[in-house]
Amino acid sequence: MQTFELQAKARIPHGTRKARGVRRNEMFPAVVYGHGMKPLAIEVPDRAFLKAIHTKAGANVLITLQIEGVQLKESTCRVKAIQNNPITDKIDHIDFMVISLTEKITVKVPVVLLHIEEAPGIKEGGSLDLVHREIEVECLPTQIPEKIEIETKAMKINDAVHVKDLTLPQGIVCLLSPEDVVLAIHPPREEEVKPAEEGVAEPEVMEKGKKDKEGEEGAPAKAAPAGAKPAAPVAGKPAAAPGKDGK
Repeated sequence: MQTFELQAKARIPHGTRKARGVRRNEMFPAVVYGHGMKPLAIEVPDRAFLKAIHTKAGANVLITLQIEGVQLKESTCRVKAIQNNPITDKIDHIDFMVISLTEKITVKVPVVLLHIEEAPGIKEGGSLDLVHREIEVECLPTQIPEKIEIETKAMKINDAVHVKDLTLPQGIVCLLSPEDVVLAIHPPREEEVKPAEEGVAEPEVMEKGKKDKEGEEGAPAKAAPAGAKPAAPVAGKPAAAPGKDGK
């Protein structure tokens, strides 16, 4: 794997305010440690670092640190951790770990699916389940693969790819169980139809014009009960004339 050279400066850490000043100067605050050395606070150019991690190797890129005024026994490093600001998502801090090119290390390699759109299981409406987007492997720093490719164009519904099915370069050892599922294609999800509840009567549908609501114009009024007094006249309206018997 090709290494990326990065110029750096030693810095004296003075808390959050000092780190903010470093970022304003287009630098990233960082620390380098490992391989028997004491942690050393440094600062690296932001543009150069972003360029390094945006190569094909990504976060697994090997970096040769050249620190102004400091001589390291081993200058080859890898990015151990990147801390991002929770609000702006910009890089706040970087951890570099010094490594030896002759000692094996553990890294995570991204999984890349080939021709997934052509897979019969996907064309038939199946759902893709990518269980592991990265595969943890052990190898020498110079053997770190950029990606692990999986051919999927023949996968059908209910097919799965296990760790034991992966084709890894020579010298790469996967740290997952051979029976672990990396990806699978599941059948389409069926929409659940809720059954009608028993004992619930359907609402009665009234046909227009079949029944007139009581009290509406043209509808017969209910007969008054025997012995009931006549209703008091409404203001502005004449009282009803008495009948022949004077009542």
